[in-house]
Amino acid sequence: MDDIHRLIRAIDFAAAKHRNQRRKDEEASPYINHPIALTQVLKVEAGVSDIDVLAAALLHDTIEDTETTAEELQREFGPRIAGIVAEVSDDTSLPKVERKRLQVEHAATLSREAKLVKLADKICNLRDMLDAPPAKWDLARRKEYFEWAKEVVDNLRGTHPRLEALFDLAYAGKP
Repeated sequence: MDDIHRLIRAIDFAAAKHRNQRRKDEEASPYINHPIALTQVLKVEAGVSDIDVLAAALLHDTIEDTETTAEELQREFGPRIAGIVAEVSDDTSLPKVERKRLQVEHAATLSREAKLVKLADKICNLRDMLDAPPAKWDLARRKEYFEWAKEVVDNLRGTHPRLEALFDLAYAGKP
């Protein structure tokens, strides 16, 4: 299977898994827009061309937010893509505060590929927070998210200067 075929399979898989999910913005945008945005940031804005990283970006929330397992991803996409997705997935059995703390703590230990996906995720989340914030989040909660995202990204520094600059640009718009 060639790279384009693998990427299309990842888009199709992510779209099917997220088909009934919506973002938390006022318009309840289709969730699939988020993983597609990560892929655009990585490829178009930052020049990342590793198909496994781009596919992992499309699939990055499937373990965490759907019934998808790491084993299923490994069967469908192989160990490298499944491994990247597993690295960026939170353990949803833990309380949210603990998951956030662990993201900060573990960021520096991620593989380079997982760091790229994590950087793109934080960029997209900050952009969404500015352009289409979660409908029920007040200003204080949005500011808190910005600060937490910066803590995570500070532990990813040195991975990809262009992605880090894009994050800094988004962070500069902090409400």
